[in-house]
Amino acid sequence: MKNGTPENELLFLALGGSGEVGMNVTLYGCDGKWLMVDLGMTFSGGRYPGVDLVFPDLEFVEERLSEVVGLVITHGHEDHIGAIPYLADELHLPIYAMPFAAELIARKLAEAGLSDRVEVHVIDALREPFRLGPFTLTFLPMAHSIAEANALLIDTAHGRVFHSGDWKFDAEPIIDEPADLDELRALGDEGVLALVSDSTNVFKPTPSGSEGAVYKGLLEEVRRHPDSRIVVTTFASNVARLQSLGEVARETGRQICVAGRSIDRIIEVAQQRGYLVGFPRPISAEEAMQLPRGQVMVLATGGQGEPRAALARMAEGTHPVELAEGDVVLFSSRQIPGNEVAVGQVQNALAGRGIRMVMDDQRRIHVSGHPGQPELNTLIDCLRPDILVPVHGELRHLVEHARLGKARGVPHSLLQKNGDIVRLAPGTPEVIARVRTGRLVLDGDLIIPADGDAVTARRRLAANGLVVVVAQEDAILAVHSFGLPLDEDHEQFVEEAVADAGKAARRRDIRRSDAAALQEAMRVAVRQAARRWSGKNPQVHVIQI
Repeated sequence: MKNGTPENELLFLALGGSGEVGMNVTLYGCDGKWLMVDLGMTFSGGRYPGVDLVFPDLEFVEERLSEVVGLVITHGHEDHIGAIPYLADELHLPIYAMPFAAELIARKLAEAGLSDRVEVHVIDALREPFRLGPFTLTFLPMAHSIAEANALLIDTAHGRVFHSGDWKFDAEPIIDEPADLDELRALGDEGVLALVSDSTNVFKPTPSGSEGAVYKGLLEEVRRHPDSRIVVTTFASNVARLQSLGEVARETGRQICVAGRSIDRIIEVAQQRGYLVGFPRPISAEEAMQLPRGQVMVLATGGQGEPRAALARMAEGTHPVELAEGDVVLFSSRQIPGNEVAVGQVQNALAGRGIRMVMDDQRRIHVSGHPGQPELNTLIDCLRPDILVPVHGELRHLVEHARLGKARGVPHSLLQKNGDIVRLAPGTPEVIARVRTGRLVLDGDLIIPADGDAVTARRRLAANGLVVVVAQEDAILAVHSFGLPLDEDHEQFVEEAVADAGKAARRRDIRRSDAAALQEAMRVAVRQAARRWSGKNPQVHVIQI
């Protein structure tokens, strides 16, 4: 590699998704060109006050756009496509995706007013190679919790990479084509240089389970509550789950009511692609409220505790779908790490209304879309790669996956993190350089650095509060505090802060003409007073009038 440009070699670089779950973006470098795979986002989870959406910083890509041959998408989950409408206009890269993901992306681009500025190329057939620069690419089926999830086979002059995407083995996936073990073994016979693989469930000692089993579990559970209004919350993108729920509703004589725009959108796109055949026509919330409780099944967003989603509003009693004591909510989804508090708040509100909840650890009403240890072992045994590169996980997941690879006889299990440039070939695989990575956040209508002044100041304000000092030359006119735990002592604090700031401003070593020195002396004095009275170190701003 020279100045960030790959030479006669094959390179790997994660800018997101290695050392974390979510925000996946991967680069492969070969013979002067880079290939980009996925462009996802993640959620703030309270780490950045006032911010919900977090994106990868693509400075490395932006500095060498002429070398990037395109962006290829493995599947349509937000942690793989969510950043596209926010960052695509800066990149001007052609996007390549299977039809389901391509339609989701096209709708996002249309909402952002970018339909005529970003090319989306639909790859409408599995196993048909297409070429981008020095890369020959092929989509292969791998079951997951969304329609048309695929692995990406990347052939280069320096070797073949099997980029798994998000996956699991599912002999009964309800929709789509399952992975073909014979096909995978044949690829192993031909030779796989590197397996780049999902590590999310590496600590799970059992297989993830089949969507077919979830259908049976949901049917049994709904039948247990013949006289109750039932709400099922699940990931909107799980088309197979929606298909199962449609069949369960039909089997149990219930009408389906959809509560959540994201589920409406997924149903529309899925039916456009020929999925959800025979899915019942959803009724409105108003129609649902007119039916006997045992004749309604509501599909609701909000299983991750989102405060504005349908389920939270039902729990608060502010949604058109009304729940009452004796009704049942089925959580047909996994709680994403970091959402525990938000989910708990919604569940406590439901419990307070006498609503029964059934979780996936009580009944077989959910299975993960990611592989457990037995599936990881099987994929390694089929492909027999020379190199295993664990991705899509926190450090503990990556380390354990690397150990698993070594135990299965993989010659090189390579541990890397976001920003590490790995040379896969030629020679022994190794980290050869490190580039800057970072995070961007959507703050209001602006995309800014996550570690920039605005977010940093907001964190400090949230932690320690704010004091504003209004002064005229060396005279203190007013002191106002916000967020300090003073209450009854507030007047005494203000009195002392005014006195201390005045003394500091009149020190002999400070010239009256030096406005900056005056302000700093006042700021330090007021902050020290605040520390004495509250134990906090607030932000102090001095305004000279």
